[in-house]
Amino acid sequence: MSLRRRPPPIDGLAPSTLQLPPGEWASLLDGLCAHFPAVSRAVWLDRLARGRVLGDEGEALGPDTPYRVGREVHYYREVADEPRIPFEERVLHLDEHLLVADKPHFLPVVPSGVHVHETLLARLIRRTGNADLVPLHRIDRETAGLVLFSTNPETRAIYQAMFPERRIEKTYEAIAPALPGLEFPHVHRSRMVPGEPFFRMREVAGEPNSETRIEVIERGDTWWRYALQPVTGRKHQLRVHMAALGAPIRNDPLYPELRFRDAGDFQAPLQLVAKSLAFVDPLSGRSRRFGGCDAAGSHDSGSFGAT
Repeated sequence: MSLRRRPPPIDGLAPSTLQLPPGEWASLLDGLCAHFPAVSRAVWLDRLARGRVLGDEGEALGPDTPYRVGREVHYYREVADEPRIPFEERVLHLDEHLLVADKPHFLPVVPSGVHVHETLLARLIRRTGNADLVPLHRIDRETAGLVLFSTNPETRAIYQAMFPERRIEKTYEAIAPALPGLEFPHVHRSRMVPGEPFFRMREVAGEPNSETRIEVIERGDTWWRYALQPVTGRKHQLRVHMAALGAPIRNDPLYPELRFRDAGDFQAPLQLVAKSLAFVDPLSGRSRRFGGCDAAGSHDSGSFGAT
């Protein structure tokens, strides 16, 4: 028996999937309005009329479609007046299994919040025409640099396994305050848990679940350039660890204190760049390295004298 495929992306955006929860609604429209109270009835009617809500066989559903608990419904997210991110990504490598992209600051990897079409994934699907693209890992919207994508569903799981098994070496560069009292290279370990607000992380006492190796590349009077190698992959790990050492990464809006950025403000990007990815290819057995010198000119990692 063949596996069902999700409906194809539209304008680079893959559909979201909802398994209809228990409820007594007569129609699909009533159920969607109840499940997504932030989306108006008029918006759902418009999506249904334009074929943006599909059944598990890819058929367009209508407002009078009966509500059936457990049915899979696929819908395409849309954001009115979605802001354009005025920076471009670069494709550094593409083959039958992998794509390596150099992401600019401020561009999300996948849809999140008000960013739906303006994401790295959507842009790459539109550019390559490959609806099977899937990111094998993610970096923060504020962080620039390398992201590895699977281009082939048949080999995806083989490459995905490299990350939880720690068989891939990731190196970042950051500009942060000087730490003259610390001996380098330095290893920082801590226990990280969700913080407040929900999108921040914090360190607490207990068994460490995060580890970062830190070295100094260049020393200035006030600012140093650091090489950061995350051994684990906790959310915001590098940012939290540097802030905990007393050297928060330059222009960080979250650590050590929360500073809100106005919509459309692309000034003062976070001075953190994913510089290189290195691993032994699980299919060919040969060593592979992306980035390093290849990505060095694609971002302004900050200068010691800039404000």
